[in-house]
Amino acid sequence: MQFIRKFRSPLLALAIATVFSPGLAATTAMAEELRIGTQLKLMTLDPHYADLNENNALLAHIYERLVRQDEHLSPQPALAVSWKRLAPTQWEFKLREDVRFHDGSPFTAQDVIYSIERVRDFLKPPSGGFQSYTKPIKSVIAPDPMTVVIETDGEAPTLPLQMTTLFILPHKTNGFATTEELNSGAKPNGTGPYKFAGWQSGERLTLASNPDYWGEPPAWSDVTFRVIENPAARVAALTTGDVDLADYIPARDVENLKQRNIKIESTSASRSNFLQFDIASETHPGITDKSGKTIANPFRDSRVRQALTMATDRPFITEKILSGYGTAASQIFPPGLSGTSDKLKVTPPDYDGARALLIEAGYPNGFNVVLAGPGGRYPGDAESLQSVAQNWARIGVTVQPVVSPFSVFMTKRSSGEYPLWYGGCSGEAVTLCLDGVLASQNETLGTGSLNYGRYENKTFDQMLTKAKAMEEGPGRSEALASATEFVMADYPTIPLYHFHLIVGHSQKVGSYTVHPRGWTMAMQAAPPTE
Repeated sequence: MQFIRKFRSPLLALAIATVFSPGLAATTAMAEELRIGTQLKLMTLDPHYADLNENNALLAHIYERLVRQDEHLSPQPALAVSWKRLAPTQWEFKLREDVRFHDGSPFTAQDVIYSIERVRDFLKPPSGGFQSYTKPIKSVIAPDPMTVVIETDGEAPTLPLQMTTLFILPHKTNGFATTEELNSGAKPNGTGPYKFAGWQSGERLTLASNPDYWGEPPAWSDVTFRVIENPAARVAALTTGDVDLADYIPARDVENLKQRNIKIESTSASRSNFLQFDIASETHPGITDKSGKTIANPFRDSRVRQALTMATDRPFITEKILSGYGTAASQIFPPGLSGTSDKLKVTPPDYDGARALLIEAGYPNGFNVVLAGPGGRYPGDAESLQSVAQNWARIGVTVQPVVSPFSVFMTKRSSGEYPLWYGGCSGEAVTLCLDGVLASQNETLGTGSLNYGRYENKTFDQMLTKAKAMEEGPGRSEALASATEFVMADYPTIPLYHFHLIVGHSQKVGSYTVHPRGWTMAMQAAPPTE
Protein backbone atom coordinates (compact mmCIF):
# COMPACT_ATOMS: atom_id res chain seq x y z
CA MET A 1 0.00 0.00 0.00
CA GLN A 2 1.49 3.29 -1.05
CA PHE A 3 0.05 6.27 0.80
CA ILE A 4 0.89 9.79 -0.20
CA ARG A 5 2.71 11.45 2.67
CA LYS A 6 1.17 14.58 4.10
CA PHE A 7 2.94 17.20 6.16
CA ARG A 8 2.54 17.07 9.91
CA SER A 9 3.12 20.48 11.38
CA PRO A 10 5.13 20.77 14.58
CA LEU A 11 2.68 23.52 15.54
CA LEU A 12 -0.29 21.18 15.19
CA ALA A 13 1.51 18.25 16.75
CA LEU A 14 2.21 20.26 19.87
CA ALA A 15 -1.29 21.69 19.97
CA ILE A 16 -3.15 18.41 19.74
CA ALA A 17 -3.06 16.39 22.95
CA THR A 18 -3.48 12.64 23.09
CA VAL A 19 -7.17 11.85 22.91
CA PHE A 20 -9.44 8.85 22.83
CA SER A 21 -10.48 7.70 19.40
CA PRO A 22 -14.21 8.44 19.13
CA GLY A 23 -14.77 5.15 17.34
CA LEU A 24 -12.93 3.07 19.95
CA ALA A 25 -14.57 4.86 22.86
CA ALA A 26 -18.03 4.10 21.53
CA THR A 27 -17.84 0.33 21.64
CA THR A 28 -20.72 -0.01 24.03
CA ALA A 29 -24.38 0.34 23.12
CA MET A 30 -25.16 3.60 21.46
CA ALA A 31 -25.50 6.56 23.78
CA GLU A 32 -28.32 9.04 23.92
CA GLU A 33 -28.85 12.10 21.78
CA LEU A 34 -25.97 14.54 21.36
CA ARG A 35 -27.05 18.19 21.17
CA ILE A 36 -24.54 20.52 19.56
CA GLY A 37 -24.70 24.31 19.52
CA THR A 38 -22.88 25.45 16.41
CA GLN A 39 -22.20 28.60 14.47
CA LEU A 40 -22.09 26.48 11.30
CA LYS A 41 -25.24 27.09 9.30
CA LEU A 42 -25.79 24.48 6.61
CA MET A 43 -26.25 26.34 3.33
CA THR A 44 -27.47 23.46 1.16
CA LEU A 45 -28.04 19.71 1.10
CA ASP A 46 -25.94 19.46 -2.08
CA PRO A 47 -22.50 18.33 -0.86
CA HIS A 48 -20.84 19.55 -4.06
CA TYR A 49 -22.39 23.01 -4.18
CA ALA A 50 -20.00 25.13 -2.12
CA ASP A 51 -16.65 24.49 -0.48
CA LEU A 52 -17.58 25.96 2.92
CA ASN A 53 -16.77 24.75 6.41
CA GLU A 54 -20.43 24.43 7.37
CA ASN A 55 -21.22 22.16 4.44
CA ASN A 56 -18.00 20.15 4.72
CA ALA A 57 -18.46 19.53 8.45
CA LEU A 58 -22.17 18.86 8.70
CA LEU A 59 -22.62 16.84 5.53
CA ALA A 60 -19.64 14.65 6.52
CA HIS A 61 -22.03 12.86 8.87
CA ILE A 62 -24.10 11.72 5.88
CA TYR A 63 -21.60 11.49 3.03
CA GLU A 64 -18.02 10.22 2.90
CA ARG A 65 -14.91 10.78 0.81
CA LEU A 66 -12.44 8.37 -0.75
CA VAL A 67 -9.77 9.63 1.64
CA ARG A 68 -10.27 11.38 4.98
CA GLN A 69 -8.00 13.59 7.06
CA ASP A 70 -7.55 12.88 10.74
CA GLU A 71 -7.01 15.47 13.47
CA HIS A 72 -3.34 15.72 12.45
CA LEU A 73 -4.34 16.39 8.81
CA SER A 74 -2.84 13.05 7.82
CA PRO A 75 -4.66 11.20 5.00
CA GLN A 76 -6.43 8.02 6.09
CA PRO A 77 -8.44 5.35 4.25
CA ALA A 78 -12.17 5.99 3.97
CA LEU A 79 -14.19 4.72 1.00
CA ALA A 80 -10.83 3.93 -0.59
CA VAL A 81 -8.75 1.42 1.36
CA SER A 82 -5.52 2.08 -0.55
CA TRP A 83 -4.08 4.08 -3.41
CA LYS A 84 -0.93 4.08 -5.50
CA ARG A 85 0.59 6.01 -8.35
CA LEU A 86 0.73 3.92 -11.52
CA ALA A 87 2.38 6.62 -13.65
CA PRO A 88 3.12 10.37 -13.39
CA THR A 89 -0.42 11.13 -14.55
CA GLN A 90 -2.25 8.08 -13.25
CA TRP A 91 -3.49 7.00 -9.81
CA GLU A 92 -5.29 3.81 -8.80
CA PHE A 93 -7.73 3.69 -5.86
CA LYS A 94 -8.91 0.39 -4.39
CA LEU A 95 -12.41 0.80 -2.95
CA ARG A 96 -13.86 -0.54 0.26
CA GLU A 97 -16.11 -3.56 -0.19
CA ASP A 98 -19.46 -4.23 1.49
CA VAL A 99 -20.34 -0.54 1.86
CA ARG A 100 -23.95 0.46 1.31
CA PHE A 101 -25.70 3.77 0.91
CA HIS A 102 -28.46 4.62 3.37
CA ASP A 103 -31.10 3.36 0.92
CA GLY A 104 -29.41 -0.05 0.84
CA SER A 105 -27.80 0.25 -2.59
CA PRO A 106 -24.16 -0.94 -2.85
CA PHE A 107 -21.24 1.47 -3.19
CA THR A 108 -19.18 0.87 -6.37
CA ALA A 109 -16.73 2.58 -8.67
CA GLN A 110 -19.61 4.02 -10.69
CA ASP A 111 -20.50 6.25 -7.74
CA VAL A 112 -16.96 7.66 -7.69
CA ILE A 113 -17.01 8.33 -11.42
CA TYR A 114 -20.42 9.98 -11.16
CA SER A 115 -19.36 12.23 -8.26
CA ILE A 116 -16.14 13.41 -9.91
CA GLU A 117 -17.82 14.07 -13.24
CA ARG A 118 -20.75 15.86 -11.60
CA VAL A 119 -18.37 18.39 -10.05
CA ARG A 120 -16.04 18.66 -13.03
CA ASP A 121 -18.56 18.76 -15.89
CA PHE A 122 -21.99 19.65 -14.54
CA LEU A 123 -21.89 22.17 -11.69
CA LYS A 124 -20.91 25.66 -12.74
CA PRO A 125 -19.69 28.65 -10.67
CA PRO A 126 -20.74 29.92 -8.23
CA SER A 127 -21.99 26.43 -7.42
CA GLY A 128 -18.73 24.83 -8.56
CA GLY A 129 -16.78 25.39 -5.39
CA PHE A 130 -14.98 22.05 -5.73
CA GLN A 131 -14.12 22.33 -9.41
CA SER A 132 -10.51 23.31 -8.70
CA TYR A 133 -9.99 19.80 -7.30
CA THR A 134 -11.38 18.08 -10.39
CA LYS A 135 -10.10 20.37 -13.17
CA PRO A 136 -6.83 18.40 -13.54
CA ILE A 137 -8.74 15.12 -13.96
CA LYS A 138 -8.78 13.99 -17.58
CA SER A 139 -10.69 10.75 -17.15
CA VAL A 140 -11.97 8.29 -14.55
CA ILE A 141 -12.40 4.61 -15.40
CA ALA A 142 -13.37 1.49 -13.49
CA PRO A 143 -11.30 -1.62 -14.38
CA ASP A 144 -13.58 -3.49 -11.99
CA PRO A 145 -16.44 -2.53 -9.62
CA MET A 146 -14.03 -1.95 -6.70
CA THR A 147 -11.21 -0.14 -8.52
CA VAL A 148 -10.97 3.39 -9.91
CA VAL A 149 -8.15 4.69 -12.09
CA ILE A 150 -7.87 8.47 -12.42
CA GLU A 151 -5.93 9.98 -15.32
CA THR A 152 -4.83 13.63 -15.03
CA ASP A 153 -3.87 16.16 -17.70
CA GLY A 154 -0.49 16.74 -16.05
CA GLU A 155 1.42 15.36 -13.12
CA ALA A 156 -0.72 15.29 -9.97
CA PRO A 157 1.58 14.35 -7.09
CA THR A 158 -1.04 15.26 -4.48
CA LEU A 159 -4.17 13.79 -6.07
CA PRO A 160 -5.05 11.58 -3.05
CA LEU A 161 -4.93 14.71 -0.91
CA GLN A 162 -7.40 16.36 -3.29
CA MET A 163 -9.70 13.39 -2.84
CA THR A 164 -10.06 14.32 0.85
CA THR A 165 -12.39 17.10 -0.31
CA LEU A 166 -14.92 15.36 -2.53
CA PHE A 167 -18.03 13.64 -1.12
CA ILE A 168 -19.30 10.55 -2.95
CA LEU A 169 -22.94 10.49 -4.05
CA PRO A 170 -24.82 7.50 -5.44
CA HIS A 171 -24.83 7.54 -9.24
CA LYS A 172 -27.90 8.15 -11.36
CA THR A 173 -28.55 6.50 -14.69
CA ASN A 174 -30.47 9.45 -16.14
CA GLY A 175 -28.07 12.36 -15.80
CA PHE A 176 -26.72 14.40 -12.93
CA ALA A 177 -28.81 15.52 -9.98
CA THR A 178 -29.28 19.27 -9.78
CA THR A 179 -28.79 21.27 -6.62
CA GLU A 180 -32.50 22.07 -6.69
CA GLU A 181 -33.31 18.36 -6.68
CA LEU A 182 -31.05 17.68 -3.72
CA ASN A 183 -32.59 20.58 -1.80
CA SER A 184 -36.18 19.72 -2.73
CA GLY A 185 -36.92 17.33 0.09
CA ALA A 186 -35.55 14.03 -1.17
CA LYS A 187 -33.54 12.44 1.63
CA PRO A 188 -29.77 12.85 1.26
CA ASN A 189 -28.37 9.39 0.57
CA GLY A 190 -24.80 8.77 1.66
CA THR A 191 -22.67 6.05 3.21
CA GLY A 192 -21.83 7.90 6.43
CA PRO A 193 -22.32 6.94 10.08
CA TYR A 194 -25.47 9.07 10.42
CA LYS A 195 -28.62 9.27 8.33
CA PHE A 196 -30.48 12.45 7.50
CA ALA A 197 -33.53 12.99 9.72
CA GLY A 198 -34.50 16.62 9.13
CA TRP A 199 -33.29 20.10 8.25
CA GLN A 200 -34.67 23.52 9.03
CA SER A 201 -32.51 25.93 7.07
CA GLY A 202 -30.74 28.36 9.39
CA GLU A 203 -32.06 26.60 12.49
CA ARG A 204 -31.17 22.95 12.90
CA LEU A 205 -30.01 19.71 11.34
CA THR A 206 -31.11 16.39 12.86
CA LEU A 207 -29.46 13.04 12.26
CA ALA A 208 -30.09 9.42 13.24
CA SER A 209 -27.43 6.75 13.67
CA ASN A 210 -26.79 4.39 10.76
CA PRO A 211 -26.94 0.85 12.24
CA ASP A 212 -25.52 -0.61 9.02
CA TYR A 213 -22.44 1.62 8.92
CA TRP A 214 -19.35 -0.21 7.66
CA GLY A 215 -17.06 1.26 10.36
CA GLU A 216 -17.24 1.53 14.13
CA PRO A 217 -20.85 1.93 15.34
CA PRO A 218 -21.95 5.56 15.75
CA ALA A 219 -21.41 6.79 19.30
CA TRP A 220 -24.76 8.60 19.55
CA SER A 221 -28.26 7.39 18.77
CA ASP A 222 -29.30 10.81 17.48
CA VAL A 223 -27.50 14.09 16.83
CA THR A 224 -29.06 17.55 16.70
CA PHE A 225 -27.10 20.52 15.42
CA ARG A 226 -28.72 23.71 16.63
CA VAL A 227 -27.57 26.80 14.77
CA ILE A 228 -26.62 29.53 17.25
CA GLU A 229 -24.65 32.14 15.33
CA ASN A 230 -24.17 34.53 18.25
CA PRO A 231 -21.16 33.41 20.35
CA ALA A 232 -22.63 34.70 23.62
CA ALA A 233 -25.83 32.78 22.96
CA ARG A 234 -23.84 29.60 22.26
CA VAL A 235 -21.97 29.98 25.53
CA ALA A 236 -25.24 30.59 27.38
CA ALA A 237 -26.82 27.49 25.87
CA LEU A 238 -23.85 25.42 27.01
CA THR A 239 -23.87 26.79 30.56
CA THR A 240 -27.62 26.24 30.98
CA GLY A 241 -27.49 22.70 29.61
CA ASP A 242 -29.53 23.43 26.49
CA VAL A 243 -26.71 21.91 24.45
CA ASP A 244 -24.08 19.32 25.35
CA LEU A 245 -21.30 20.78 23.22
CA ALA A 246 -20.63 24.19 21.68
CA ASP A 247 -18.07 25.20 19.08
CA TYR A 248 -16.11 28.41 18.39
CA ILE A 249 -16.07 29.46 22.03
CA PRO A 250 -14.70 33.01 22.48
CA ALA A 251 -11.41 32.99 24.38
CA ARG A 252 -12.79 35.55 26.84
CA ASP A 253 -15.34 33.00 28.08
CA VAL A 254 -12.94 30.11 28.71
CA GLU A 255 -12.14 30.76 32.37
CA ASN A 256 -15.78 31.34 33.31
CA LEU A 257 -16.80 28.10 31.60
CA LYS A 258 -14.10 26.15 33.40
CA GLN A 259 -15.43 27.44 36.70
CA ARG A 260 -18.84 26.06 35.72
CA ASN A 261 -17.39 22.57 35.24
CA ILE A 262 -17.39 22.85 31.45
CA LYS A 263 -14.45 21.09 29.83
CA ILE A 264 -12.48 23.06 27.23
CA GLU A 265 -10.63 21.56 24.25
CA SER A 266 -8.60 23.57 21.74
CA THR A 267 -6.08 23.34 18.91
CA SER A 268 -4.56 25.64 16.28
CA ALA A 269 -6.64 26.08 13.15
CA SER A 270 -5.12 25.22 9.78
CA ARG A 271 -6.34 28.46 8.34
CA SER A 272 -5.65 32.16 8.05
CA ASN A 273 -7.84 35.21 8.45
CA PHE A 274 -6.89 38.35 6.59
CA LEU A 275 -8.05 41.61 5.04
CA GLN A 276 -8.63 41.50 1.30
CA PHE A 277 -8.67 44.47 -1.08
CA ASP A 278 -10.74 45.21 -4.18
CA ILE A 279 -7.79 45.78 -6.48
CA ALA A 280 -9.43 45.51 -9.89
CA SER A 281 -12.00 48.34 -9.66
CA GLU A 282 -10.78 51.76 -10.78
CA THR A 283 -13.16 53.43 -8.32
CA HIS A 284 -15.49 52.20 -5.62
CA PRO A 285 -18.29 54.08 -3.81
CA GLY A 286 -16.95 52.73 -0.53
CA ILE A 287 -13.70 54.69 -0.94
CA THR A 288 -13.81 58.49 -0.75
CA ASP A 289 -11.66 61.43 0.21
CA LYS A 290 -12.22 63.21 3.50
CA SER A 291 -14.99 65.33 1.96
CA GLY A 292 -16.91 62.23 0.86
CA LYS A 293 -16.02 62.46 -2.84
CA THR A 294 -15.30 59.21 -4.70
CA ILE A 295 -11.62 58.90 -5.59
CA ALA A 296 -9.44 56.59 -7.64
CA ASN A 297 -9.01 53.22 -5.94
CA PRO A 298 -5.92 53.58 -3.70
CA PHE A 299 -5.60 49.82 -3.26
CA ARG A 300 -4.27 49.49 -6.80
CA ASP A 301 -1.02 51.00 -5.45
CA SER A 302 1.10 48.47 -3.54
CA ARG A 303 2.53 51.31 -1.43
CA VAL A 304 -0.92 51.93 0.03
CA ARG A 305 -1.38 48.24 0.74
CA GLN A 306 2.03 48.16 2.39
CA ALA A 307 1.25 51.24 4.48
CA LEU A 308 -1.97 49.70 5.78
CA THR A 309 -0.14 46.47 6.60
CA MET A 310 2.50 48.42 8.52
CA ALA A 311 -0.22 50.22 10.49
CA THR A 312 -2.03 47.03 11.56
CA ASP A 313 -1.27 45.86 15.10
CA ARG A 314 -1.63 42.11 14.69
CA PRO A 315 -0.05 41.11 18.04
CA PHE A 316 -2.68 43.24 19.81
CA ILE A 317 -5.45 41.22 18.17
CA THR A 318 -4.00 37.86 19.21
CA GLU A 319 -2.98 38.92 22.71
CA LYS A 320 -5.94 41.10 23.70
CA ILE A 321 -8.90 40.19 21.50
CA LEU A 322 -8.11 36.46 21.27
CA SER A 323 -6.68 36.28 24.81
CA GLY A 324 -3.67 34.39 23.55
CA TYR A 325 -5.73 31.81 21.64
CA GLY A 326 -4.23 32.85 18.31
CA THR A 327 -1.01 33.48 16.39
CA ALA A 328 -0.27 36.75 14.57
CA ALA A 329 -0.02 36.05 10.84
CA SER A 330 2.53 37.04 8.23
CA GLN A 331 1.39 34.71 5.45
CA ILE A 332 -1.53 32.65 4.25
CA PHE A 333 -1.03 29.53 6.44
CA PRO A 334 0.38 28.99 9.93
CA PRO A 335 4.19 28.85 10.03
CA GLY A 336 5.71 25.42 10.34
CA LEU A 337 3.40 23.77 7.82
CA SER A 338 4.83 22.44 4.57
CA GLY A 339 5.17 25.20 1.98
CA THR A 340 5.23 28.11 4.42
CA SER A 341 8.17 30.48 4.85
CA ASP A 342 10.24 30.87 7.99
CA LYS A 343 11.54 34.20 6.69
CA LEU A 344 8.23 36.08 6.86
CA LYS A 345 7.81 37.67 10.27
CA VAL A 346 5.19 39.79 12.02
CA THR A 347 6.59 43.18 13.00
CA PRO A 348 5.20 45.80 15.42
CA PRO A 349 3.15 48.58 13.78
CA ASP A 350 5.16 51.43 12.27
CA TYR A 351 2.75 54.36 12.06
CA ASP A 352 5.37 56.93 11.01
CA GLY A 353 6.63 54.72 8.21
CA ALA A 354 3.08 53.95 7.11
CA ARG A 355 2.11 57.62 6.97
CA ALA A 356 5.25 58.38 4.94
CA LEU A 357 4.28 55.73 2.40
CA LEU A 358 0.76 57.16 2.09
CA ILE A 359 2.21 60.60 1.43
CA GLU A 360 4.54 59.11 -1.18
CA ALA A 361 1.56 57.40 -2.84
CA GLY A 362 -0.33 60.71 -3.03
CA TYR A 363 -2.61 60.46 0.03
CA PRO A 364 -1.21 62.98 2.53
CA ASN A 365 -4.65 63.36 4.15
CA GLY A 366 -5.52 59.69 3.99
CA PHE A 367 -9.00 58.65 2.82
CA ASN A 368 -12.28 57.08 3.99
CA VAL A 369 -13.06 53.42 3.43
CA VAL A 370 -15.74 50.87 4.27
CA LEU A 371 -14.34 47.72 5.92
CA ALA A 372 -16.80 44.81 5.96
CA GLY A 373 -16.81 41.50 7.77
CA PRO A 374 -18.99 38.81 9.34
CA GLY A 375 -19.97 38.98 12.98
CA GLY A 376 -19.47 35.90 15.12
CA ARG A 377 -18.38 33.50 12.38
CA TYR A 378 -14.72 33.47 13.41
CA PRO A 379 -13.12 34.23 16.78
CA GLY A 380 -12.35 37.94 16.95
CA ASP A 381 -13.82 38.83 13.56
CA ALA A 382 -15.97 41.88 14.45
CA GLU A 383 -13.60 43.04 17.19
CA SER A 384 -10.68 42.89 14.75
CA LEU A 385 -12.41 45.36 12.44
CA GLN A 386 -12.71 47.84 15.30
CA SER A 387 -9.05 47.34 16.20
CA VAL A 388 -7.95 47.93 12.61
CA ALA A 389 -10.11 51.07 12.43
CA GLN A 390 -8.32 52.47 15.49
CA ASN A 391 -4.91 51.56 14.05
CA TRP A 392 -5.51 53.18 10.69
CA ALA A 393 -6.95 56.35 12.19
CA ARG A 394 -3.41 57.08 13.35
CA ILE A 395 -2.24 57.42 9.73
CA GLY A 396 -5.25 59.39 8.51
CA VAL A 397 -7.37 56.55 7.12
CA THR A 398 -10.94 56.68 8.43
CA VAL A 399 -12.57 53.26 8.54
CA GLN A 400 -16.29 52.57 8.62
CA PRO A 401 -16.67 48.99 9.93
CA VAL A 402 -19.73 47.14 8.57
CA VAL A 403 -20.56 43.88 10.36
CA SER A 404 -23.33 41.54 9.19
CA PRO A 405 -24.35 37.86 9.42
CA PHE A 406 -22.07 35.67 7.33
CA SER A 407 -24.73 34.79 4.75
CA VAL A 408 -25.46 38.48 4.13
CA PHE A 409 -21.77 39.38 4.12
CA MET A 410 -20.91 36.58 1.67
CA THR A 411 -23.63 37.62 -0.79
CA LYS A 412 -22.60 41.28 -0.77
CA ARG A 413 -18.91 40.46 -1.00
CA SER A 414 -19.49 38.23 -4.01
CA SER A 415 -21.47 40.99 -5.74
CA GLY A 416 -18.65 43.52 -5.25
CA GLU A 417 -20.39 45.78 -2.74
CA TYR A 418 -17.33 46.11 -0.49
CA PRO A 419 -13.97 47.74 -1.26
CA LEU A 420 -12.22 46.02 1.65
CA TRP A 421 -13.24 43.05 3.74
CA TYR A 422 -12.29 40.41 6.29
CA GLY A 423 -11.69 37.04 4.66
CA GLY A 424 -10.46 33.60 5.51
CA CYS A 425 -9.16 30.41 3.99
CA SER A 426 -8.55 26.90 5.24
CA GLY A 427 -7.56 23.75 3.48
CA GLU A 428 -5.74 20.47 3.61
CA ALA A 429 -2.56 22.07 2.22
CA VAL A 430 -1.11 25.55 1.75
CA THR A 431 -1.43 25.21 -2.03
CA LEU A 432 -5.21 25.30 -1.72
CA CYS A 433 -5.16 28.77 -0.17
CA LEU A 434 -2.36 30.07 -2.40
CA ASP A 435 -4.41 28.88 -5.38
CA GLY A 436 -7.70 30.19 -4.07
CA VAL A 437 -6.80 33.54 -2.52
CA LEU A 438 -3.67 34.82 -4.28
CA ALA A 439 -3.56 33.18 -7.72
CA SER A 440 -5.20 35.01 -10.62
CA GLN A 441 -8.79 34.05 -11.39
CA ASN A 442 -8.68 31.42 -14.12
CA GLU A 443 -11.72 29.24 -14.69
CA THR A 444 -9.80 26.81 -16.90
CA LEU A 445 -7.13 26.21 -14.27
CA GLY A 446 -9.59 26.45 -11.39
CA THR A 447 -7.56 29.12 -9.58
CA GLY A 448 -8.64 32.31 -7.83
CA SER A 449 -11.91 30.94 -6.43
CA LEU A 450 -11.47 33.07 -3.28
CA ASN A 451 -9.68 35.93 -5.03
CA TYR A 452 -12.68 38.25 -4.77
CA GLY A 453 -10.46 41.32 -5.08
CA ARG A 454 -9.17 40.07 -8.47
CA TYR A 455 -5.51 40.48 -7.58
CA GLU A 456 -3.16 39.45 -10.39
CA ASN A 457 0.56 38.69 -10.34
CA LYS A 458 1.63 36.65 -13.36
CA THR A 459 5.12 35.95 -12.04
CA PHE A 460 3.66 34.52 -8.86
CA ASP A 461 1.21 32.43 -10.90
CA GLN A 462 4.13 30.92 -12.80
CA MET A 463 6.11 30.25 -9.62
CA LEU A 464 3.10 28.59 -8.00
CA THR A 465 2.35 26.43 -11.05
CA LYS A 466 5.96 25.25 -11.18
CA ALA A 467 6.03 24.46 -7.44
CA LYS A 468 2.76 22.51 -7.55
CA ALA A 469 4.09 20.29 -10.34
CA MET A 470 6.98 19.11 -8.16
CA GLU A 471 7.04 15.86 -6.22
CA GLU A 472 6.23 15.97 -2.52
CA GLY A 473 9.34 16.72 -0.51
CA PRO A 474 11.68 19.49 0.68
CA GLY A 475 12.21 20.89 -2.82
CA ARG A 476 8.51 21.42 -3.37
CA SER A 477 8.08 22.96 0.07
CA GLU A 478 10.96 25.37 -0.56
CA ALA A 479 9.54 26.36 -3.95
CA LEU A 480 6.15 27.12 -2.37
CA ALA A 481 7.83 29.13 0.39
CA SER A 482 9.75 31.16 -2.21
CA ALA A 483 6.55 31.85 -4.14
CA THR A 484 4.89 32.95 -0.90
CA GLU A 485 7.76 35.30 -0.03
CA PHE A 486 7.61 36.81 -3.51
CA VAL A 487 3.88 37.47 -3.54
CA MET A 488 3.66 38.75 0.04
CA ALA A 489 6.22 41.42 -0.85
CA ASP A 490 3.48 42.88 -3.08
CA TYR A 491 1.02 43.04 -0.16
CA PRO A 492 -1.97 41.42 -1.91
CA THR A 493 -3.71 40.90 1.46
CA ILE A 494 -3.09 41.83 5.08
CA PRO A 495 -2.67 38.59 7.07
CA LEU A 496 -4.19 39.08 10.53
CA TYR A 497 -4.04 35.88 12.56
CA HIS A 498 -4.35 32.12 12.77
CA PHE A 499 -6.92 31.61 15.50
CA HIS A 500 -7.13 28.66 17.84
CA LEU A 501 -10.31 26.60 17.76
CA ILE A 502 -12.03 26.27 21.14
CA VAL A 503 -14.80 23.80 21.92
CA GLY A 504 -16.61 23.40 25.24
CA HIS A 505 -18.61 20.39 26.40
CA SER A 506 -20.51 19.14 29.42
CA GLN A 507 -19.80 15.99 31.41
CA LYS A 508 -22.20 14.13 29.11
CA VAL A 509 -19.34 14.09 26.57
CA GLY A 510 -16.31 12.18 27.77
CA SER A 511 -13.86 13.66 25.29
CA TYR A 512 -13.82 15.70 22.11
CA THR A 513 -11.08 15.88 19.48
CA VAL A 514 -10.94 19.37 17.94
CA HIS A 515 -10.29 19.15 14.22
CA PRO A 516 -7.81 21.76 12.91
CA ARG A 517 -9.98 22.34 9.84
CA GLY A 518 -12.67 23.82 12.09
CA TRP A 519 -15.13 21.01 11.42
CA THR A 520 -17.61 20.34 14.21
CA MET A 521 -18.57 16.68 13.98
CA ALA A 522 -20.32 14.20 16.23
CA MET A 523 -17.69 11.63 15.21
CA GLN A 524 -15.14 13.63 17.22
CA ALA A 525 -17.20 13.32 20.42
CA ALA A 526 -16.96 10.24 22.62
CA PRO A 527 -19.33 9.39 25.47
CA PRO A 528 -17.83 8.90 28.94
CA THR A 529 -16.03 5.57 29.22
CA GLU A 530 -17.60 4.69 32.58
